Amino acid sequence: MLFTKILVAYDGSNLSKKALAKAIEIVQQEAAQDAKAPELHVIHGVQDVSYAMGTTITIDPKISEGVLQEARDLVPSSIDASYIIQNGSPANSILDYAHDNGIDLIIMGSRGLGAIREFFLGSVSHNVVQNSKVPVLIVK
Repeated sequence: MLFTKILVAYDGSNLSKKALAKAIEIVQQEAAQDAKAPELHVIHGVQDVSYAMGTTITIDPKISEGVLQEARDLVPSSIDASYIIQNGSPANSILDYAHDNGIDLIIMGSRGLGAIREFFLGSVSHNVVQNSKVPVLIVK
């Protein structure tokens, strides 16, 4: 077995749906070759948004639950999967969860940010790739 625990970053975007589909494909391929399929962990990172003058917008937890329910609906019931909402920086949430749970592959979508925007803001996928201690598969 190549992987035992796979983490997918899921936010409901088309790219995260492609990442989840790739993770499902890998889990099913590994299950066909081995008696024990890898565990699938689906994480949704949530970060409050702060604006000038101290205004903060908190994301409604029902939205996050809805995002993960969409992921649950996409994952076949034959796959052992966990669904997690993490508060804080999405990149740090992904990296911390991977470290704390023995994840051996992270799969996520690329963001496709413009060059200037990415220069100033960075991207979750870029931060994860740069700081992960395990392989990261970026799906485009």
